[in-house]
Amino acid sequence: MERNLTAVTEFIFLGFSDLQHLQPLLFVLVLLIYLITLIGNGLIIAVTVADLALHTPMYFFLRNLSVLEICYTSVIIPKTLTNLLSEQQTISFLGCVVQMYFFIFFGSTECGLLAIMSYDRYIAICNPMRYSLIMNRKVTVSLAAAVWIAGSVVACEQTVAIFTLPFCGSNKINHFFCDVLPILRLVSTDTSLIKAILAFLTVVVIVFPFLLIIASYTSIIHTILKMRSGEGRHKAFSTCSSHLITVTLFYGSTFITYMRPSSNGSVDIDRAISLFYTIITPTFNPIIYSLRNKEVKEALRKLLVRSRISLFS
Repeated sequence: MERNLTAVTEFIFLGFSDLQHLQPLLFVLVLLIYLITLIGNGLIIAVTVADLALHTPMYFFLRNLSVLEICYTSVIIPKTLTNLLSEQQTISFLGCVVQMYFFIFFGSTECGLLAIMSYDRYIAICNPMRYSLIMNRKVTVSLAAAVWIAGSVVACEQTVAIFTLPFCGSNKINHFFCDVLPILRLVSTDTSLIKAILAFLTVVVIVFPFLLIIASYTSIIHTILKMRSGEGRHKAFSTCSSHLITVTLFYGSTFITYMRPSSNGSVDIDRAISLFYTIITPTFNPIIYSLRNKEVKEALRKLLVRSRISLFS
């Protein structure tokens, strides 16, 4: 590690260097999106805590997802906003290590959490009579804790593996935050082995949870199609639709970024995709879950009414 620190003490972001004339506008847009993310996910957390009717496994996991989205965006956006106002867009070596650790930590945890949420819907729809027995308080807390701990372990392994490599050449990151692939391009040695290790971890962290989601929804769809009541089918599908949209947005951008073959001309594409899943996608989740969920909308209405009454009383 000492070798790294003496060779490179800071990194320079080039992510928005070609858009200097648009940086004030980008600052306003990114700040607005960040505030919407904080407020939207904050309301989801407040609503699911305040309303006793929402003290169920499904909303417990949704609350965890909202906490993750706030943390996930807060790892990247504040530094991005600072850089958009600065002529020299830099980050210290240690700052880059910390940013990458938490970025991988929250991203890996979200992969696992989305898989658990699909399992929860699988039990609720395919085995409703035993739902409360299987998804009891102890199980839900244990599952959530497991994905948070696993995410931390994966992040620690990947971050240590990357930043113990020598950085003796360029310190210019062609990105707007310390993502894995742009950092690996700066390593001044052969990265074949570390890329193979990271590919394996990617399969474990991204592909395996995704396969669990596919398996859960295959069983869910099969069960829904066997339902005789059209109303029952609609109700069952409506409880899954928000989660399906979230999974599609998250995994769609993740697969495009980390699972497609790399190419020399893909830097701008990588930046655009990263901008989407790190800044824009977390904004959609509270909108998706509030607009498509009657229980959340009703709980939000009650919370706003109580807030208005307490304000004027």
